[in-house]
Amino acid sequence: MRFSAAMTAERLLPERLALAVRPSLARVDAVLFDTGERGQAGRMSLAAFSIRIVSAVIAFFSQVLMARWMGSFEYGIFVLVWVAMVIAGNLACLGFDTSVVRFVPEYRANGRLAELRGILLASRLFVLVAASFFTALGIAGLWLFSGKMEGVYFQPFLLGLLCLPMIALSDTLQGAARANSWVFSALLPIYITRPILILVFMAAALLAGYPASASIAVLAALAATYTTTIMQFVGVTRRLDAKLPKGPRTILFGHWFTVSLPIFLVESFFFLLTNADVLMVGHFMRPDDVAIYFATVKTLALVHFVYFAVKAGVAQRYSKFTHGGSHAELAAFARETVSWTFWPSLAMALFVLAIGEPMLSLFGPGFSAGYPLLFVLVIGVVARAAVGPAESLLTMSGHQNICAAVYALTLAVNVGLNVLFIPAMGLWGAAIATAAAMVFEAAALSLTVRRKLGIVMAIFLPPAQLERVVE
Repeated sequence: MRFSAAMTAERLLPERLALAVRPSLARVDAVLFDTGERGQAGRMSLAAFSIRIVSAVIAFFSQVLMARWMGSFEYGIFVLVWVAMVIAGNLACLGFDTSVVRFVPEYRANGRLAELRGILLASRLFVLVAASFFTALGIAGLWLFSGKMEGVYFQPFLLGLLCLPMIALSDTLQGAARANSWVFSALLPIYITRPILILVFMAAALLAGYPASASIAVLAALAATYTTTIMQFVGVTRRLDAKLPKGPRTILFGHWFTVSLPIFLVESFFFLLTNADVLMVGHFMRPDDVAIYFATVKTLALVHFVYFAVKAGVAQRYSKFTHGGSHAELAAFARETVSWTFWPSLAMALFVLAIGEPMLSLFGPGFSAGYPLLFVLVIGVVARAAVGPAESLLTMSGHQNICAAVYALTLAVNVGLNVLFIPAMGLWGAAIATAAAMVFEAAALSLTVRRKLGIVMAIFLPPAQLERVVE
């Protein structure tokens, strides 16, 4: 006999209260026990959200320790370098980390096992080669333009570039795990293991007598990245070998690259958009200001993680409905995912605003100056949540080109506003520019999904009365 939240409420609560909460608890039961696509996606999103919550707590307290160990100046340098490397490592995948999420369910549903074996092998090999090339290119560029950058950044960036191949491979392995609905294999290495190891290696270095500098912190991140990715590679490869019988491989690299390139543009614009404010603050302001702004953004991580958790749980389901279901099923499921994203994000936003100031004070003296910025930044985060993972729906349904165009335009708006506002208003300018760009992004994605798919992805708008895809 299985647990039921709705039946438990009927037994324990007064009748009127039990009747009032029954619809909500029935939805909880559906997520936990439904064996269909919605139930599986809901459970995967719930698991992903739980991992990201734990990750947010780990990341927050590890960053607090790093800031206290290093001081705001060195911490600000480390933050700028590490954010840049995580972005560069993801972009070095050239879209294969996401396209594999699209192709694996499609090939498995159609019984195309040779192509399935091919995409799983080719994606990893190509990403390693591409990321290694970008590493060499970055090191050459760093030496060439070393005279034009502040000396405090040279060594940390040089060390950070060595992380790129492993960051890219880890993102690709995450894509393969997501495509198979292995949420723990996909998310635990990057969001739990790696940040813990960074903290462990940094603490070990300090205990060994090394200075609490940005370069030592980047070395700790380098060691943690290689350790985590090797462990992840072994684990995911074993699971793939056990699930997929041995046989011939078909390599359709031209086709995969053609599809991955616009996805790469979408991912590029998305990651740059998500982190452009930190990079722009680093360009215009001192490392101390970068540290304060980054700590403020990190405090919002709990809100962001709802969106990322739902995205991790539903992307492959979008692909399945697109290639093997009806448009009505896809539309109904997409509308559900908007609710999954918005209401928890709103609750998390209110919670973060309530405790934001004491959280920021943990980073050290002066960091609580970022608290008022939370009230501006949270507007953009909630606006993005109000349309759900709309970009994943576009990408998984074959509309990655128009999605890339939307993100290119949004990135241009973001960078333009940051260039205008940061010199005039400092950190306030960065917060206002970022929030405005996120509102623009949400509106543009919602309109694009409605135009291309006839699906309304906006929490407060009624569903469109369309029976089939508009274009």
